[in-house]
Amino acid sequence: MESSAPGFDSLGLSQPLLKALCEKGYISPSPIQSQAIPAVIAGRDVMAAAQTGTGKTAGFTLPMLERLTHGARPGRAQIRALVLTPTRELAAQVLDSVRDYSRHLSITSDVVFGGVKINPQIQRLQKGVDVLVATPGRLLDLFQQGALRFDRVEFLVLDEADRMLDMGFIHDIRRVISRLPDRRQTLMFSATFSPPIRKLATGLLDHPVQIQVAPANQTVRSVDQVVHPCDMARKTDLLTHLIRSSDLKQVLVFSRTKHGANRVVERLCQQGLLASAIHGNKSQGARTRALQGFKDGSVRVLVATDIAARGIDIQQLPHVVNLDLPNVPEDYVHRIGRTGRAGETGHAISLVAAEETLLLKAIERLTGESLRRENVPGFEPSILNAPPLDLSGGRGRRRPGQSPKGSSRRRQDSRSTRTYRR
Repeated sequence: MESSAPGFDSLGLSQPLLKALCEKGYISPSPIQSQAIPAVIAGRDVMAAAQTGTGKTAGFTLPMLERLTHGARPGRAQIRALVLTPTRELAAQVLDSVRDYSRHLSITSDVVFGGVKINPQIQRLQKGVDVLVATPGRLLDLFQQGALRFDRVEFLVLDEADRMLDMGFIHDIRRVISRLPDRRQTLMFSATFSPPIRKLATGLLDHPVQIQVAPANQTVRSVDQVVHPCDMARKTDLLTHLIRSSDLKQVLVFSRTKHGANRVVERLCQQGLLASAIHGNKSQGARTRALQGFKDGSVRVLVATDIAARGIDIQQLPHVVNLDLPNVPEDYVHRIGRTGRAGETGHAISLVAAEETLLLKAIERLTGESLRRENVPGFEPSILNAPPLDLSGGRGRRRPGQSPKGSSRRRQDSRSTRTYRR
């Protein structure tokens, strides 16, 4: 099947870009790249739904660079292509891709985000730049200080638009868009075509080519998924046991909260396991060091929140552990999509307490899969009737101490909890 697929040389890319792809060892485009690259080169707006690990970054970076090679260089403080991302880590990752692919082109690129001093960024942007990757807040700060001009923007890319909406960036995004030229090419990439994403696209994109490379909200088939029921208070002990007993290396652990991530790292380090946390309260330097240590193997366990993890892109990541189930079931799909790439089998482990029964059911409804349950000897759950986390408040918000509506619903949840434990 793969041998019959067209190569990158059939998509309209010039030799400098093809040479850069060859140097990176890329031969055949992924489905998202096969569809997006010709559409962008043809000048079309694109609205694409693509999960992490599908090659979406190259899907917009390569054709954007191709079109930029045919235009005039930017003037003072001007930018020609603007890529907005939700997190610093993802912004840095996108810049790396831009620079890798443009190594044989006369294209300049830079990245700006918060958490670091703004003055060096202002100085770097004085000469203008072809491609700027940015987080929304810092971009607006620079614009308001006169360090940037938007009058020459030819491209706008919204990467992981769904996460930017979840993080509350919608007002910043609209402020940026209101200052851009009407005549531009706009590309929007999101994990799903949710109603909020479609609403954002209305009026922003001009008759876009819509691309969806995988069925919505399906989990990666090359990922072995298992649920280990356990008590909430014993989750970190079970995590430590699993890492040691199976000699797990390079384990990405998801925590629902920043403080929870810090506590887990402290406990793991006490047990002699090298671990680091990555979340919004960490400085940019600390986040960069933690991620680099995880990539080079000096950090065995990286504990992350969903937002901070969006910039983590590691090939052949073997293990993902959900220490806490996410409040939003779509985030489960995003989390486990970080393993099982490039033909490798990945492993996704979820440590689930009785209180999380409703969260687990919401994930199974979304994915259409029943996740395999396996008790770990010595860590079997003892809590039978813990109050479940209530999802009825919208977007999976938890209402502490509040049960789902209706006594019959409570009885049903109690029964489902007992069944779940067996």
